[in-house]
Amino acid sequence: MEIKIVFATNNLNKIKEVQSMLPPSIQIMSLESIGCLEEIPETSETIEGNAIQKANYVTEKYGYNCFADDTGLEVEALHSEPGVDSAHYAGEQRNANDNMDKLLKNLENQSNRNAQFKTVIALNLNGKKHLFTGIANGKIVLEKIGNQGFGYDPIFQPDGFSETFAQLSLEQKGQISHRGKATKQLLDFLSYEH
Repeated sequence: MEIKIVFATNNLNKIKEVQSMLPPSIQIMSLESIGCLEEIPETSETIEGNAIQKANYVTEKYGYNCFADDTGLEVEALHSEPGVDSAHYAGEQRNANDNMDKLLKNLENQSNRNAQFKTVIALNLNGKKHLFTGIANGKIVLEKIGNQGFGYDPIFQPDGFSETFAQLSLEQKGQISHRGKATKQLLDFLSYEH
């Protein structure tokens, strides 16, 4: 039986990444494909709160089963910054290079470069709500390396690797990344449910 679920994003990179991990019987739809063209509010103080807010918005306004994710990079020496503000850390333009530059600058004199990526996925399925959390531990390197991936990938080196996320293939990254881990929990749950 085919399931159609809206992934509350217009980021085609994310949709492609998640769809590649799913069986063909689970069809992911983007916001655009259901006619949701407005900016969904993300006003929560937490990563969890934003994910829930986005999933609820789609389910309430459009009536679809939906999952939404929110991801933050939490840097130990910066008291978990940028965290919930990761996408617009350097300003409303949401530019990945600006965000990385600001983070590298803020870490200039720090010896502790430990960081974690955290993804929370909120799923609304058949009237029930579920949360899945994935964490990838690692550290912030001194300069941008690699051209795969997106966001902060060029400056995040996951534990156990000598490369940054931006140097890993989609498959490698999918197995160890925060989004990969949260998505795997989501997929296991969906497969189990059906």
